[in-house]
Amino acid sequence: MHKRPKLIATDLDGTIVAHYGTISPRTVEAFHRAHEMGIEIFFVTGRPPRWTDELREHFTFGHGVLSNGAMYYDIFNKKVLEEWFIPVENQLDVASRLRKSIPDISFAVDTTSKFHRESKYAPKWDIGVDDSPYKMIEEAMVQPCAKILARSSEEKFTSDEMLEIAEKELEGLVTVTHSNSYDSLLEISAFGVSKGETLAKLAGRLGISAEESISFGDNPNDFSMLKWAGRSWAMADGHPDAKRHAKFIAAPHQEDGVAVEIEKLLELPE
Repeated sequence: MHKRPKLIATDLDGTIVAHYGTISPRTVEAFHRAHEMGIEIFFVTGRPPRWTDELREHFTFGHGVLSNGAMYYDIFNKKVLEEWFIPVENQLDVASRLRKSIPDISFAVDTTSKFHRESKYAPKWDIGVDDSPYKMIEEAMVQPCAKILARSSEEKFTSDEMLEIAEKELEGLVTVTHSNSYDSLLEISAFGVSKGETLAKLAGRLGISAEESISFGDNPNDFSMLKWAGRSWAMADGHPDAKRHAKFIAAPHQEDGVAVEIEKLLELPE
């Protein structure tokens, strides 16, 4: 018989945060109930620290795993607790290899508090964060970074097509993923760093196993934690491959799919 989980890990965008940028009251209530019952809550996202205000608006609890696993972050005191970053030499190697294999590529890098981009890289979310772009991103690759962002500037490739190319070109160098099938953007982390790897590490420190954990996600950057958790749900409106990595399917986020499943789980015995 299934028991109530000891840990709930969830992605944000497209999973509990709607594409129009809100978390529903039902979802907020479900997480508050879970927390009150002693369940550890992990918000596991590709977002950097500067995009965590939304969590502070709704919650006073929860562990932050940001930048696809590159940071363990105290959301409420705005402090990086631990980080697993890409060394400078690997950053430079990534840029060199992808320039050869994806001709219209452009780059940005995210550090703990900074976002740097090439002038060719057109940001869709971080507009105005870096008003002094570099001609070549290699000029900004002077310290370890949380994440490299690589865009097909002329949108000649989809994110899935870029991922297929980059996984071959960068094998053994870094971890490559994406979080949006409708964009032309890759998200690149240090080798071996992923949402699943960091979540497993932090859960282990709490004495919580994969079998005692559940996870929710919708895109390739979530696949590692969907595979790790003993029970996991892919969002019905997420990436078509997500269901191959999850154990179950949740209703779309517009229908409060995560809240629906949490409400059922909280009825289970300890």
